[in-house]
Amino acid sequence: MLDKMKQLWELKKKMDEVKKELDALEMASEDSLVKVTVSGSQEVRKVEIKADLAALDKAKLEASLAETMSRAVRESQKAAAQKMSSLGGLPGLGM
Repeated sequence: MLDKMKQLWELKKKMDEVKKELDALEMASEDSLVKVTVSGSQEVRKVEIKADLAALDKAKLEASLAETMSRAVRESQKAAAQKMSSLGGLPGLGM
């Protein structure tokens, strides 16, 4: 029982380290209209409109923003999955 508690403690320490790494990691996605920066923990850090708002079609800007945000989140999810896979689980705990 004590061994499993120790293994769980080690896993928690590793998970905390991965969380810090993900919080510090930033991925950006952009197109000709917008640039979105997302952290590895999937928090939107920055949204930049690269074009002149007066000259933009609202629907085109909305579509661009939605697609760019989706790409940034997908990249963030991939990075998080790679970091989490490095934990590898712990033998004997069914993980």
